[in-house]
Amino acid sequence: MHYGDMDLGLKDRVFVITGGSRGLGFAGAKAVVAEGAKVVIVARDEAVVAHAVGELGGAENAVGLPGDISDPTTAERVVAGAVARFGRLDGSLISTGGPTPGTPMRTTDEAWRESFELAFLGPLRIGRAIANAATAPESDIAGSGASIVFVLSTSAREVMTGIATSNGLRPGLAMMVKDLADEVAPRGIRVNGLLPGRLATDRMFALDARMGAPDMVRRRNEAMIPLGRYGNPEELGAVAAFLLSPTASYVTGSLIPVDGGALRGI
Repeated sequence: MHYGDMDLGLKDRVFVITGGSRGLGFAGAKAVVAEGAKVVIVARDEAVVAHAVGELGGAENAVGLPGDISDPTTAERVVAGAVARFGRLDGSLISTGGPTPGTPMRTTDEAWRESFELAFLGPLRIGRAIANAATAPESDIAGSGASIVFVLSTSAREVMTGIATSNGLRPGLAMMVKDLADEVAPRGIRVNGLLPGRLATDRMFALDARMGAPDMVRRRNEAMIPLGRYGNPEELGAVAAFLLSPTASYVTGSLIPVDGGALRGI
């Protein structure tokens, strides 16, 4: 997908991208880098992070900071790293690995706690740290009009079979996005959420495989999507780039599905 047909005003802006070494996070990183932005990639696997930085054009465009979003120290560390490397910070695309698959009856308490740290509290910590850095009085990036985008799931609005932890946690995070947007709007910071549906990622294919023969499951799922196909990660990346950009300057507190029309509610 080509991103350069419209100038989104992202040149030289700096974004922290969590979960940015692969999947939806990497798609978002590619989209903003194609528009001239700089990114700080955060993910757990150091080798995969290094590979992603190379794919994004190397040190001129990206820096990799291995880290676990579940770790309470990660948020402040990556924000400090971004400002130290690029001298400013304009926001974040906050994506995580999916919570543990399972049904409500078969998901253990331990799995719920781990998923809460990964899918709720970790993203919230990153969001708070970005908001604080972008408005700190002692910082030369105060008033930069930061944009924070959380990658959630259509499970924030509709149950997805086989991922009880996502069904339980994503709606709460979606409400937090709305609440945080209200709180930081007076500082000129926008906060939005993306609700990806069935996109062609390794995780989605793994979830399909848990439900039976993957090809059959995919055909069944595609039959329920008005556009008749799984989306490409790049299609979500393009929407993320728009929301992170000043082009979306009057969009905040919104939860935007990227799902081919699969959600039937309003």
